[in-house]
Amino acid sequence: MAALLGLALTLPGVTLRAEENAEIPRDSDAAAVIRGGIAFRTYCVLCHGTNGKGDGRAAKMYTPRPANLTVSPFNDKYKEMIIRGGGSSVGRSPYMPPWGDELSEEQIHDLVAFLRELRKTGS
Repeated sequence: MAALLGLALTLPGVTLRAEENAEIPRDSDAAAVIRGGIAFRTYCVLCHGTNGKGDGRAAKMYTPRPANLTVSPFNDKYKEMIIRGGGSSVGRSPYMPPWGDELSEEQIHDLVAFLRELRKTGS
């Protein structure tokens, strides 16, 4: 991976900074959060909103509303299950689609890493 020159990456609710000339190893937690943020912006933001509060542009079309991910009480395994199988697979909203056929295992892991950071911000 190329060296990052004083990089400051801001994703919804999360800011990561790399020291000047520091590299972020691909298998690091920081890299997973970055990739997860990209996946979040691609697949989740429409319903969950840019800051994960469940207030995306499509949120008003659904009852119940999409979850506020900044206060989610669920553990990582449960989040993986809901991402992979959709809301119906765990007895929650049928409007949460299953992403298991669309996303790779790495993308699901990265999304959960991003959600963990998003929860820390409590945005």
